[in-house]
Amino acid sequence: MRLAGRKISGGGGNAGNKLSILAVILSVFSLAMFMYGESGNLRSIAGITLFPSFSGEARKELQKEEQHYKQLEPAEEENSAPPAAEAEVRLPETCDIFVGKWVLDNKSRPLYREEACPFLTSQVTCMKNGRLDDTYQKWRWRPDGCSLPEFNARLLLERLRGKRLMFVGDSLNRNQWESMVCMLYSSALHGEKSHAHNGSLIIFQIKEYNATVEFYWAPFLVKSNSDDPTAHSITDRIIMADDIENHGRHWKGADYLIFNTYIWWMNTAKMKVLRGSFDKVSTVFDEVERLKAYEWVLRTWALWIEENVNPDKTSVFFTSMAPLHVRPSDWGNPAGVKCAKETLPILSQTAQPVDVGTDRRMHVAAANITKSIRRPAVGFIDITGLSEYRKDAHVSVHTIRQGKILSPEQKAEPAVYADCIHWCLPGLPDTWNEACLCPNFDRPVTRMTMGPAMLIDCIGLGRAGPIEMRGP
Repeated sequence: MRLAGRKISGGGGNAGNKLSILAVILSVFSLAMFMYGESGNLRSIAGITLFPSFSGEARKELQKEEQHYKQLEPAEEENSAPPAAEAEVRLPETCDIFVGKWVLDNKSRPLYREEACPFLTSQVTCMKNGRLDDTYQKWRWRPDGCSLPEFNARLLLERLRGKRLMFVGDSLNRNQWESMVCMLYSSALHGEKSHAHNGSLIIFQIKEYNATVEFYWAPFLVKSNSDDPTAHSITDRIIMADDIENHGRHWKGADYLIFNTYIWWMNTAKMKVLRGSFDKVSTVFDEVERLKAYEWVLRTWALWIEENVNPDKTSVFFTSMAPLHVRPSDWGNPAGVKCAKETLPILSQTAQPVDVGTDRRMHVAAANITKSIRRPAVGFIDITGLSEYRKDAHVSVHTIRQGKILSPEQKAEPAVYADCIHWCLPGLPDTWNEACLCPNFDRPVTRMTMGPAMLIDCIGLGRAGPIEMRGP
């Protein structure tokens, strides 16, 4: 511990003063040692006061978790970012970044403030919409055996100079797009920015860097009757499993493409696949089992990638499915109502995936088809497992419906109105972006890893040395 230098005036250095000063130093040292030895108890007390509404069982879980992760204090040191002009990403030889634990981090989280990002939609601004606890913003994912490099917005902006980063998919990818925009906005406060809608495309531009972060609405990737970016509340969903070009022409020329599709498949066991064309008002369709239809569409997408993406220009990634949390019995809370009033992650983390109802067959299909693409190699960003622990991070009743914030009466009926699909921001999608920005995809493995084989740069943050930071 380094004490601030201060000159003590008075008595001229006699033995009594020397002994007094020595006594003070020894007292401070003893107090520091006591506090250090009792740090576990202090953390436990902090846990109780931080979360006064927790049940006794939940509080014990948190205390056990915090005792197990006494490395939170050392983590502060490893999180200290180098100066922007000297930024460099250094990685261990091998590490699966999607196997790890959630740890409470009050120092480096959240990565931005909800009220400071004007581009967040009311769907995800949970604090503004009445949520009282903000602990969901303060959990950091720590892989086993390594650490995710600390997010450096200036470094990312430099890598994006003159380039297009595009998210393509459903509202969960839009959730991630909003997160990315806010992560970048926090480092580009003073430059000129624009935010524009063009049909299915939303474009956020940072003009000083001539960089855009875009979102394209295509919930099934292929053409469907749900492609309208605003009027798509359709229960009878129909797709054209072989028709992707109508969307794909908008993706050409992007430097980074991040795809997803999952949640829109989950309302029926079978998918209606149109035989003809929407343009010809065809009404003949086949009902195809969900997994088969999903594989069909992903093969159509994979073929489009192989035929239309220039691997020398564009990097491509597929994000695995984000889970729902609608069955509280899955995490030992049978009296709960969906994800409502959940304030903690699932802390009893085990080697086996948490079963919250995710269709793992579709996860396997997405991983295998992504891996099968010959050129360019496509990164599989496996967010599913780490997200399944986060029952606390959904918007729940702190959101909107039909453009309006839920009323007190609606909030009182979480069984009807709780949204356990989308996520509060700041929150979990920030970690998805950190995982995407963490470099390297190990081809033999179906997850994003940091390893020595076939390394692919995710958003350009690879094993390069320091880059020149020109600034805006």
